[in-house]
Amino acid sequence: MTSVFAAATSPVFTAGVSSAADVVGFGGIRSAPGFLGLSSKFASGFGRSHVLSLRNLKIPVGFVTNGRRTPGVAFATAATEKSIHNFTVKDIDGNDVSLNKFKGKILLIVNVASKCGLTTSNYTELSHLYEKYKNQGFEILAFPCNQFGGQEPGSNPDIKRFACTKFKAEFPIFDKVDVNGPNTAPVYQFLKASAGGFLGDLIKWNFEKFLIDKNGKVIERYPPTTSPFQIEKDIKKLLAA
Repeated sequence: MTSVFAAATSPVFTAGVSSAADVVGFGGIRSAPGFLGLSSKFASGFGRSHVLSLRNLKIPVGFVTNGRRTPGVAFATAATEKSIHNFTVKDIDGNDVSLNKFKGKILLIVNVASKCGLTTSNYTELSHLYEKYKNQGFEILAFPCNQFGGQEPGSNPDIKRFACTKFKAEFPIFDKVDVNGPNTAPVYQFLKASAGGFLGDLIKWNFEKFLIDKNGKVIERYPPTTSPFQIEKDIKKLLAA
């Protein structure tokens, strides 16, 4: 048995990392100074108790923490018996939207923030992918969230203006939601139950991504540090299926 933290010694690996939360990904853990001394802001999205409990976490020798599933193969969990199309959410203007309208399309669902170190690269690449594939049955669904470092503090009109003016975002943006904790939006309860990460179901930071197939099943989950461009090949495979 090998201690997770004894093996987690690689350096911070991306520009724009602004807290310990930035170095926690679905594929594994990377060390950072003060990782266990989490700030109160970070704790709102990922509880301190969850991280402290990892001090004694053991995993079997040979366990692969950064493995990926084959795109196109749905997660084998009870949650996959349901579909993303069963949910109704509110858009950025407060209108109810049934996600059944996206049936038959490939979806990339992402929790966004306006003041994160990952904001510019993600919004830029998301807009590029949307423009490239929107006429082929691809949609991006963006859910603003203020749980990670308070980096989405604005009102819905502020968020809409920021995304649509600065990044020319044309993909749907929805009402601000919680993605962790007791007030987690039902759609994110479904996503997390369908695709648990290495540290559990919790969303780790801004710009975590879920790829959904035409039947509304979760196919892949990507950590915040996976850029939209890195997901393009998986999107193309699902569009061609």
